[in-house]
Amino acid sequence: MKYIVQLVLWVVIAFLGYKVYDSVYSSVRFQEIKETRFAEVVTKLKDIRRAQLAHKTVNGNFASSFENLTKFIDTAKFQITQRRDSSFTRYDKALRIDKSVDTVVVDILGFESVKDSLFKNSDRYTKLNQIKVNAEKTAPVVMETGIITKNDIEYPVFKASIEKREILFDQEETYINEEEQAQSVEEINGPTIFVGSMEEINTNGNWPIVYDK
Repeated sequence: MKYIVQLVLWVVIAFLGYKVYDSVYSSVRFQEIKETRFAEVVTKLKDIRRAQLAHKTVNGNFASSFENLTKFIDTAKFQITQRRDSSFTRYDKALRIDKSVDTVVVDILGFESVKDSLFKNSDRYTKLNQIKVNAEKTAPVVMETGIITKNDIEYPVFKASIEKREILFDQEETYINEEEQAQSVEEINGPTIFVGSMEEINTNGNWPIVYDK
């Protein structure tokens, strides 16, 4: 009986040790998967922001859909300008003298393709509306645009977002729930990863600076 009890104890110890190891390993593995996938999402959202800011620079507003944004990147051009200080003489009728007036002259030097400027030889701008999570799963990016009024002035705004759950679809539910409730300066807080805002005039993302390195 003594040897049987010892054998049972060793089996129990081995089983508990495995469970502890598996718990720690699965947590570490989840962190690795999460950080890798979230980094790809942040890169995608940064591309959307760059494209939308270019659209606003050229057209004065944000593109209302990914289709319009893609068409804009394919066809639009940036105006290349040069600013230089200048001056001219103006006759002052009150003083009856010529006065020198300083000004800034903007010269148009040419035009540059938006696509070449932002994406060079890459065609990734054609798939800004989705994230490829793995070979089987593609997650959608949701984009909104609108106008908000501040001090009687209208400002265009946009927001692009993706659900964490979509990115972590194949992970343990416990980890996904914890991630959706994350509240830390070192984490992406809340259930979504986003850039821009429909309530404020900003184009910031909700990710920590570690994802900008």
